[in-house]
Amino acid sequence: MGALHGILHKCLKNMALNLFGPESLKKMLPEVEQAACRNLKRWSSHESVELKEASASGRKKAMRMLKNQLKERREKPSEQQSDFFDYVLEELERADTILTEEIALDLMFVLLFASFETTSLAITMATKFLLENPLALKELAEEHEEILRRRENSDSGFTWKEYKSMKFTFQLINETVRMANIAPGIFRKILEDIKFQGYTIPAGWFVMVCPPAVHLNPAKYKDPLQFNPKRWEGMELTGASKHFMAFGGGMRFCLGTDFAKVQMAVFLHCLVTKYRWKTIKGGEIVRTPGLTFPNGFHVQFSEKNEFKQDAAVKK
Repeated sequence: MGALHGILHKCLKNMALNLFGPESLKKMLPEVEQAACRNLKRWSSHESVELKEASASGRKKAMRMLKNQLKERREKPSEQQSDFFDYVLEELERADTILTEEIALDLMFVLLFASFETTSLAITMATKFLLENPLALKELAEEHEEILRRRENSDSGFTWKEYKSMKFTFQLINETVRMANIAPGIFRKILEDIKFQGYTIPAGWFVMVCPPAVHLNPAKYKDPLQFNPKRWEGMELTGASKHFMAFGGGMRFCLGTDFAKVQMAVFLHCLVTKYRWKTIKGGEIVRTPGLTFPNGFHVQFSEKNEFKQDAAVKK
C-alpha cells in the first residue's frame, strides 16, 4: 500500500479507514479485551514466556490461507457485513471497482503482518520498560485501578470512555514507541529538486527518513535513552511532527495508529490490574537501527490473587 499512488491508494486507504476508524474500534473493544485477558491467563500457566516471538516467515502459506478463506466467503456470503473479508467481497462485486483479488489478498496480508509485528514489539517493550521503571508502573497501575473503582458494575467490560480517559497510559505509549522505534525507516519519493545542507537531492530519487535519529537525538529529547513518560505532559499525543514520527506522518500517516494504541492500552489495563511479572532471562536489546532481542525476552506472569493466596498460606 505504501508504494501505491492516486486513485488506487485512495481506494485502499478508505477501505482501511473503514476497518480502523473510531466506530469500528469501539465495536472491537470487547474482542480486544477478551484476547488480552485470554492470552495473559494462558501465559500465567507457563514458567516463562518469550514475549517477542519471531513473526511467521511463510508468506506463501499465509496467502494461500487467505485465498481459501476468500473463496469460501464468495461461495457462502454472509447476510451482513461483519469483518474486513465481507467488506473486500462487497468492493470486488462492484461494477466500477478498481480492486482485484490479488491486490485485496495482498492488502489483507500486509494488514495482518503489520499489526502483528509492530504491535507485538511495542507491547513487549512497554512490558520491559515497566519492569525497569517501578514509578511508571505504580502510576500506570493507579490510573487503571481508578478506572475499576469508578465502574458501577465491577464485571462490566472496557469502555470507549474509559479508554479516552487514560492520560498517563497515552504518555507511556508515546514514550514506548519513541524509544522502541517500531518503524526504523520511512521511505519518501522526492517530487522536485531539494537543497539540503549544501547538497541537491534530485526529483525522482527516494530518501529514507530514520526515526531513531530523531527520537534519540539529545537536541530534541533530554536524556533520550531515559524512559520518561512524563516528558509528554501537555504535548500532542495523537498526531505526528518532524520530531515525532513513530507512526509516520503526512498523507502516509499510519492508518492503524489508533488500532495499535487500543491494543496496547487494553493489554496494559489487563496486565497491571490482574498480573505481576518478572524477567526470567534475556531482555537485552540491540538497535540496528531496528530494535531486536538477540537473546529473546523471557518473562514469568502470575495472577495477583495467586500472590495473596501464597501470602495467606505462609501466615
